[in-house]
Amino acid sequence: MEKYTLFDEIGGGGGAYGKVYKALDTVSTEDVAVQVISVELGVPSTVTREISALKEMHHPNIVRLRDVEHTENQMFLVFEYLHINFKEYMDSIPDFANNPLTIKGFLHQILRGVAYCHAHEVLHRDLKPQSLMIDKDTNTLKVANFGLVRALGVPVNTYKSEVDTPCYRAPEMLLGSPNYLSSGDVWSIGCIFAEMVNQKPLFRGESEINLSKHIFSILGTPDEDNWPVATSSPKPKFRRQHPKDLATFVPNLDPVGVNLLSKMICTDPIRRITARDALEHQYFKELMQQVCFPAQNS
Repeated sequence: MEKYTLFDEIGGGGGAYGKVYKALDTVSTEDVAVQVISVELGVPSTVTREISALKEMHHPNIVRLRDVEHTENQMFLVFEYLHINFKEYMDSIPDFANNPLTIKGFLHQILRGVAYCHAHEVLHRDLKPQSLMIDKDTNTLKVANFGLVRALGVPVNTYKSEVDTPCYRAPEMLLGSPNYLSSGDVWSIGCIFAEMVNQKPLFRGESEINLSKHIFSILGTPDEDNWPVATSSPKPKFRRQHPKDLATFVPNLDPVGVNLLSKMICTDPIRRITARDALEHQYFKELMQQVCFPAQNS
């Protein structure tokens, strides 16, 4: 670590464990982000999975792991430096929701990064605005915070206390499914999409049950026709509700965008659109290569 000079502690971009610092690579003179992890009790399995996944993935919309160093008691993950997380970025833009081309451009970048993960059989499992980082110099969005990453096809326990932001969690997870599919990530992206449009989360709830009730109050209660697996869930049965017009909950989104959103937040994970197919949706038909991004507040 002699070639890195650490400065202030920062938030975001590093993962589920350890503190993250802005630092200077004294050899390249570039800013970097260094995550410092205690390994006195051994290397956490989450960190091992995160390193393994990031070493295999190289994409412009995925945060780059530049280096891994360690001492007897500490491990240092060196990432490219990114200025701000997506939640902070959205909050800093006046009338962010009134910039449909900006929303379209960022959604496309999220889908590109996640589709690449899924093509490499990597599930993120914790997608939310705070897990996405922005390079303000280029307005490039990058998927970060891979602390809960898993390999596709490997059964995992339900979230339990791992995630503190359940409003982005897919209903199959809320109902206790032990099998996390790539469609779970797509649900989370759909929630982020709606939040970009509304400037607030689409689904809210103080508990898994309350959140599930809110989801079903909008999308309809699962039954044998639209999601047979949900009817056998060990969770409490929910009062029968019919789906409402999704467009009324995202009034600033055009009909084509509503169509894409409905495919991303389909309650049945098997019928949910894939990230790769979402990139081909008509919503992105007129997306220009050069997207105009509004200026941030000073």
